[in-house]
Amino acid sequence: MALVTLRRNLCHLSDFRIHGALAALKTQHVNHVHKTVKEHLCPWFWLLQAGPIRVRFHHAHCKKFHSENGNDLHPVGEPGFSQVHSWDRFEHNVKNVDEQMFYGKLNSFTSSGEVLRFVSTLETLPDTMMAGALRRICEVERKDDQRSLKEILESSAFQALCDRLGRDPSDLSNAGLVTAFQALTLLCGDAQSRLLMSLEAECQHRLERGGLDVHSLCILGESLIKLHGPGCSTLDLIIYQLQGESLETFTPEDIVTLYRLLQASPEKADQQQRFLNKINHFSLSLVSNLSPKLMSQMLTALVVLDQTQALPLVIKLSKYVVRHIAHFTSEELRKVLEAFIYFGHSDRFFTETLEQHVASLCLSLDPELVSRVMEYCSRKLVLSEPIFNAVAETFVCQAEKFSPSQTAKLIEPFGKLNYLPPNASALFRKLENMLLTHFNHFPPKTLLKLLHSCSLIERHPVNFMAKIFSPYFLQQLQGEESYLDRLSLAQLTQLFLTSILECPFYKGPKLLPKFQVKSFLTPCSSLETPMDFHLYKSVMIGLIDLLGARLYFASKVLTPYCYTIDVEIKLDEDGFVLPSTIDEDVHKRVALCIDGPKRFCLNSKHLLGKESTKQRHLRLLGYQVVQIPYYEIEMLKSRLELVDYLQGKLFSQNSGSHW
Repeated sequence: MALVTLRRNLCHLSDFRIHGALAALKTQHVNHVHKTVKEHLCPWFWLLQAGPIRVRFHHAHCKKFHSENGNDLHPVGEPGFSQVHSWDRFEHNVKNVDEQMFYGKLNSFTSSGEVLRFVSTLETLPDTMMAGALRRICEVERKDDQRSLKEILESSAFQALCDRLGRDPSDLSNAGLVTAFQALTLLCGDAQSRLLMSLEAECQHRLERGGLDVHSLCILGESLIKLHGPGCSTLDLIIYQLQGESLETFTPEDIVTLYRLLQASPEKADQQQRFLNKINHFSLSLVSNLSPKLMSQMLTALVVLDQTQALPLVIKLSKYVVRHIAHFTSEELRKVLEAFIYFGHSDRFFTETLEQHVASLCLSLDPELVSRVMEYCSRKLVLSEPIFNAVAETFVCQAEKFSPSQTAKLIEPFGKLNYLPPNASALFRKLENMLLTHFNHFPPKTLLKLLHSCSLIERHPVNFMAKIFSPYFLQQLQGEESYLDRLSLAQLTQLFLTSILECPFYKGPKLLPKFQVKSFLTPCSSLETPMDFHLYKSVMIGLIDLLGARLYFASKVLTPYCYTIDVEIKLDEDGFVLPSTIDEDVHKRVALCIDGPKRFCLNSKHLLGKESTKQRHLRLLGYQVVQIPYYEIEMLKSRLELVDYLQGKLFSQNSGSHW
């Protein structure tokens, strides 16, 4: 559709001299032509026009006329002389500028009323621009303001715009058709709407005929999912047609939309895996062109589709997330973190960038994003002091913004990673006040995990122990299940042991024996980390050389206090080592904690909260605790050095010990 047309009777004016006009087109500067025809243009065009105007002659006789020098005037798009050819190129460029200016004006509006008032003043408007106006209305309208949305949909200006689009859908371009269908789907979402049904029927017709391009197929697919849900049968045909297209013809936006279409039916991911592998591989070349929003959407789709084999794509996306992290919205960054948690990905550069981002925003952080950042640190065992300090400050200043579940996700990593921020007193005072006022709002299991985490960093929940050991709370904790899960029982048992060892002033209810476990070793290793086998083998060789025989130490010893000791050595009153099978005359027990990398925070020498608590409790129970960390063993270069190292560790602390 031409953007601007001359008035119908222009070519029939008696004083309009074609030969002179054609000569003028060839000999005069474009600006002169622009000035001459300005008065004949539709008034709305001049609101948008910043440069020379585009004119296209439609009169049939124009092709037969000759210029004064005898050269042919060729129609637009046909070969001709240089002056005319330059004019044709100029026409094309001006059209693009006009569209850019139209959409620029459209995007400057912040309300539906402004969009509708603007469009209603335009007499001649291509279908793509009318559809673009609908899409802009959709963008500026708040979906939660149903009253305002209803007023817009019922307004005469909106109805007039819809009528202009719905007169004959078969005359619409593909882009105009699918964009209008998408906008109306998002605005009203009524599958029984007459206009929507008409547009959908035309889309279906063109789809079955194979007349839709890649971008139109992508838009149509998302619109049908919105209108009919992921079970829409037409979606299979759209994906089938997209599979037949070359991925090189897809824009980055189209590729991400394709992921979202496949994401709508994750149960079919196995059937589409070969196609997904192809998309995953091709997407590696597009990552640098993705916006933060598209990166977030791609990562979300990879999670939903369980594309664990696409780790190279996840890693490359991570590199570009680092570059653009400041431009992510809270929701987008939250989705990125969820994906990294799902794929088990952590990256030093991402962590450093996240530290800077969180520290710079601090008090303006969204509570859901804060809890997701802390969950990421907790899952990946990342002890980032800048992040933890910023989060602690945010909670102290804005605790009322956090829900019970968000509060638990925020506090738990402090205990798990064994870290107290500088404002620890204010942090836990704020937490205690929240628990006192909103205790019943916390789900039982969430509350138990939260209080247990506090005890790991010696912030013992004494004021709440009576409640969590009460039969009423235990019944709530069990819920409709026939028994309490092992992890909850283990957490209750460790809290009870803590109350005995570290809170002797607590005189409230005790935990009944039937709720106590015999061992803190659980399948999820939440309270104790199993011993590193390879590290143990190295230490065992050194102990045999040092003590003279294997019988002088025992491995994986379960104590009466639920903890499992990696290696136990018994000493008599004179400090001599006793065989591990003898229980009489034992004066002291030495507990060797052979701490592998999994007992520390990531890339650090900082013990996890559960391991620090275990060693603290063993000391309170009378054990001589000897820590043998992996990073010290790795420094030893020979068997002799290992023996000397173990001798210094075991016997320097007790001058009366002998072997």
